[in-house]
Amino acid sequence: MLDPVARPQAGLAVRCSRALLSPWSRLSLLLLVLAAAAVTVVLYEPQRLLSAGWPPQVSGAGAVVLFALAYGLCTAAFVPRPILNLAAGALFGSQAGLVAAVAGTVLGAGIAFTLGRLLGQDALRPLLRGRWLKAADGQLSRHGFRSMLAIRLFPGVPFAAANYCAAVSRMGYLPFLLATGLGSIPNTAAYVVAGSEAASPTSPAFLFAMGFIVVSGTAAAVVAWCKRHRLRGQ
Repeated sequence: MLDPVARPQAGLAVRCSRALLSPWSRLSLLLLVLAAAAVTVVLYEPQRLLSAGWPPQVSGAGAVVLFALAYGLCTAAFVPRPILNLAAGALFGSQAGLVAAVAGTVLGAGIAFTLGRLLGQDALRPLLRGRWLKAADGQLSRHGFRSMLAIRLFPGVPFAAANYCAAVSRMGYLPFLLATGLGSIPNTAAYVVAGSEAASPTSPAFLFAMGFIVVSGTAAAVVAWCKRHRLRGQ
């Protein structure tokens, strides 16, 4: 004889699993993870550990690898990249510091992209109804590599915002990571060089790096203003 309680229990388990795996439940989990990361950054300031050379007992290539891993986790937790880039240059010099910073940038972007794709895409895609949102989604979905490369080259778009916007779109992993790595090199290199030459603020390398940062930031602001003005005129 079959147990009559088995079917209701099985049905309840299925309903509970569906509720937990629903798009809005996953989006709630994503928001909870991001809020916890932001609170952790505010309370513990992990960027100070990196700028002090954490972990102090590791040196050489091992320190560069650990810094890159910590860099990726910190950027996924909303630690500003310029601070980490300056720390990479101050700790490892321009060459090793650039390698660590770019690797950490790609890792952090990949973490954010994965979280957004798995936990937020299904819930957020139906909300893409505004003109700007549809335009941004279409650009990233159809021309992912080119669009993300332009976003990374011009530092006007916040790093985390670009990651999650790309995750909500239909952009693929490989174009996203390649564009992030290549497009982040110029601006990242400028900060790393500035950090490595911080003890010599009058050196040509430091002045060139700071000039590049100012010029690229100004250019990004001008391009963003022109794009916004053009969209308003449409």
